[in-house]
Amino acid sequence: MPDPRHAGVLLRRFHDDDAAMAMELSTDPYVPTIGTLPLRASREEALAWVERQRQHHVRGTGFSFSIAEARTDRSVGQIGFWTRELGQGRAQAGYGVVASARGQRFAASALLALLEFAWTIPELHRVELYIEPWNLASVRSADYAGFHREGLLRSHQEIAGERRDMLLYAAVRDRSE
Repeated sequence: MPDPRHAGVLLRRFHDDDAAMAMELSTDPYVPTIGTLPLRASREEALAWVERQRQHHVRGTGFSFSIAEARTDRSVGQIGFWTRELGQGRAQAGYGVVASARGQRFAASALLALLEFAWTIPELHRVELYIEPWNLASVRSADYAGFHREGLLRSHQEIAGERRDMLLYAAVRDRSE
């Protein structure tokens, strides 16, 4: 299958060169609290993270894509698609965009490309996003990509040692497909 694309964004496999993007992403104090990328990652730590992203599909836990500008192939972030609940027709998505590329709809376009890829999986009927209520940029990206807010999950997840509320957003396969 060709790499998913939407509006100038390409979702592709990670390359070692994407370690530079990972290093920039790791300077965001929030990102390391929700994943395996260390705060202010060294080049070696960033390369190890890139390798972990490549292994998700191999391990059967999902797919992790580099979000790249289609025109230049420059990586501006990461988007993941986690399939632990595929047997129930569900998957979860998560994403992060480097500070220098925010505000340009990379996350929203990546979500749209991811959905196009997701709907090629016959048993999948629902893709979920969990977003902290303060993260208005992520809420806008979800809205733009056609996800619908379904509710507030109180004290849903522990992040950085603290229970956090999460907004639940979902995209559901068109029943006519």
